[in-house]
Amino acid sequence: MRSALISMVVFLLMLSCKQGPKTSDREVSEPIAQTASKVEEGKRLMENQCYLCHNPSTPENGQRIGPPMVAVKAHYMENHAEREAFVDAIMAFVKLRSEDHAQMRGAVRRFGLMPAQQFPEDEVRKIAEYMYDYRIEEPDWFQAHWMDRRGDSLYNRGRTPKVSEMEVTPKELGMRYALETKKVLGKNLMGAIQNKGVEAAVEFCNERAYPLTDSMSTNFNARIKRVSDKPRNPKNQANAVELAHIETFKGQVAGGESVEPILREENGKVYFYFPIVTNTMCLNCHGTPKENITPKVYESLSELYPQDKAVGYGPDEIRGIWSIVFDTPRKTD
Repeated sequence: MRSALISMVVFLLMLSCKQGPKTSDREVSEPIAQTASKVEEGKRLMENQCYLCHNPSTPENGQRIGPPMVAVKAHYMENHAEREAFVDAIMAFVKLRSEDHAQMRGAVRRFGLMPAQQFPEDEVRKIAEYMYDYRIEEPDWFQAHWMDRRGDSLYNRGRTPKVSEMEVTPKELGMRYALETKKVLGKNLMGAIQNKGVEAAVEFCNERAYPLTDSMSTNFNARIKRVSDKPRNPKNQANAVELAHIETFKGQVAGGESVEPILREENGKVYFYFPIVTNTMCLNCHGTPKENITPKVYESLSELYPQDKAVGYGPDEIRGIWSIVFDTPRKTD
């Protein structure tokens, strides 16, 4: 049961240690130039889609549910030195998702193969291109871990993305606040599930989600909320403006469109909205009772949230939105 649960929550590039030729003595093709906005988009997509399970801040022997993204890059770079081959290999695995296509078999054994997920092809490509072209965030322990096993110092080859303060837009700030908050909540949620099961996730959301979100609001000097048209906690009920944006995002997702944040600037404030989309893991608490939600979990939910509306979801549906308000960033000369 525990193994199956962990397998369900690991949803991106779960693979491990396939032996292959070293890349330290091979040339890696030069990265193709990207604009600052494209760099930011690739980075944002990777953090948004991947970091819940592949968070680089999780300790080596801590509550990890998947390898950090730099490990994925290292293994794929080892076997696919050319940019096009690297990107194609990652896209192939995400699309086909089988042990036959796995290049990190140790992680498949440890974490399980990722369950079915629907990732837009263009987004997967942007993530893979960003990973190849740029150095990505890595845990403190990873370099020694990789060098001890592979002896290849080029595992995270690429340029360091540099975005000056002049280039930080309200959209980028809003995404940063949403993704950093999501990262903190996700890390703690996954730890609770790994240690005590899905029932612990219910307890975590009831007791710790609000304090953690409030702490991130204080940290960023912003008002950060998660709201929904079908809230579990009545405090998370979306207002009229937020409800309208939820409907907009629902239409975009249903139409297979890529979603972008909605922003409004007014009286020196930025109002930022971005969707929260369900994945397979979410259905353990937000799916259909008996089908996705076990009787024990549903009983806990009913006791804690007698007015609960947040059930009946499938994967890739709008669960709610981030609603964030912060000061309009100052422009520098």
